[in-house]
Amino acid sequence: MIRFTKVSQHYPSGTAPALEDVTFHVGRGEFVFLTGHSGAGKSTVLKLMYAEERPSTGDVRVSGFAVPRLKREEVPRLRRRLGIVFQDFRLLEDRTAAENVAFALEVTGARADVIPARVARVLDQVGLGPKADAFPRELSGGEPQRVGIARALVDDPPALLTAEPTGNLDERATRGVFELLREINAAGTVVMMATHDLDLVRDAGHRILELRDGRLVFDSAADLGEEL
Repeated sequence: MIRFTKVSQHYPSGTAPALEDVTFHVGRGEFVFLTGHSGAGKSTVLKLMYAEERPSTGDVRVSGFAVPRLKREEVPRLRRRLGIVFQDFRLLEDRTAAENVAFALEVTGARADVIPARVARVLDQVGLGPKADAFPRELSGGEPQRVGIARALVDDPPALLTAEPTGNLDERATRGVFELLREINAAGTVVMMATHDLDLVRDAGHRILELRDGRLVFDSAADLGEEL
């Protein structure tokens, strides 16, 4: 599903590399935490997955696409295979929850007659059916993030990438969003969750990839019992 092979990412500024010789594979149906301190390389890993960036060296493959050789016109096809949830939600403030979700289908050219049913389905899935006509300013707690998740899911992607999805939430909302992500994963969707929340990571029992200064230093699936 997702494969990084000896991936390094260097920037012209001459600073330390964002990633250095990172290798891992995420198979179908996995739930994976991507952890590490601020600046460890988590955002870079996600950007490489959805082709916001191309690796300096190494190979990145996502859902059958070879990111280093991806043509510009192929990038939208890759991104339709991924749901992406950002920490800041990025909701359109002048559109309702339903309209925010529908927008994701409109930009990909979905038929207008199928959009309302698909939007209603994913809003129900994330527990926001009754809030379909609410504007972002009328939502509270983890509800804006749930709209973001619904928007990411509406095209039925096989993988969901989430960047600090609980970073701005209180404990109750954090647990609610996390349980929603687990339900999505249980239905067959790969979930990659970048997070600083080590308490959540430790208690969850899912696979952990830990980055430190651009290097992958721990993979709980490696069955080593110690850092790599």
